[in-house]
Amino acid sequence: MKEYANVNFNLDKDIVFFDIESTGLNVLRDRIVQIALIKYFKDGREPEELEMLINPGIPISKEAMDVHGITPEMLRNKPTFAQVGTQLFHFIGDADLAGYNSDRFDIPMLMEEFDRIGLDLNVASRSCVDVQKIFYKMEPRTLKAAYRYFCAEELTDAHDALADVKATVDVLKGQLLKYDGVDYIDGDDFVTKAPIVNNMKALAAFTFNERQVDVTMKLKYDSEGQIVFNFGKYIGKPVGETLYKDRQYLGWILDKEFSAQVKQIVKKLVKEYEQSLT
Repeated sequence: MKEYANVNFNLDKDIVFFDIESTGLNVLRDRIVQIALIKYFKDGREPEELEMLINPGIPISKEAMDVHGITPEMLRNKPTFAQVGTQLFHFIGDADLAGYNSDRFDIPMLMEEFDRIGLDLNVASRSCVDVQKIFYKMEPRTLKAAYRYFCAEELTDAHDALADVKATVDVLKGQLLKYDGVDYIDGDDFVTKAPIVNNMKALAAFTFNERQVDVTMKLKYDSEGQIVFNFGKYIGKPVGETLYKDRQYLGWILDKEFSAQVKQIVKKLVKEYEQSLT
């Protein structure tokens, strides 16, 4: 029996591993064509799987088809995201989220799809574990190489969503075995504050970029921990105060092609600043 198969996740809440295949790589403009999810329960129940093909309603780029092999003909009679979004939303529930490169791609793309149908996938209350970030910090490689390294097997059906998400689960289990109690090297120093441990909050903290506020990098934390603009005419300026005073710029952000995550954050910051004045 594979050694990593004996690893059980220590969970204080449910966690959903998932993977997305899409029409392209733009998280704002492209759409999901396949999604696969595996939900692990904190009470130890058997994991549940959900997989589906989705009609994106827009063309699939040739580059994307070359990667995942999903063609328009395969999706012609499949449901749209609007038809299955509520099912997916309830399947995820309030669970933590995990995936491979999920912080930069899968989570923001799923947030955008939910936002289009009026559902808010709020990540602020969830631990988000990006297995790729653990791997890149400890052993920079691809998912296929990660599977070979941690699982001692070849991943033969990469870029099939369900195969990729299952491989991601196995890689994280292998990482927990290999790096339990092991420190990682940051520059010239050994960092001892964030060893790999079987705890989703700790893993999310280990992979968290302290300066990054949103996945599109439009906002960031400054040296004092304040959220500031990372673009445009107000770069480096505090977001809440600036947009409270410049409502036209706030309206522009909310109306233009910014991510749902950015729009949620700026509205929250403006409200918090307004409340601080009373």
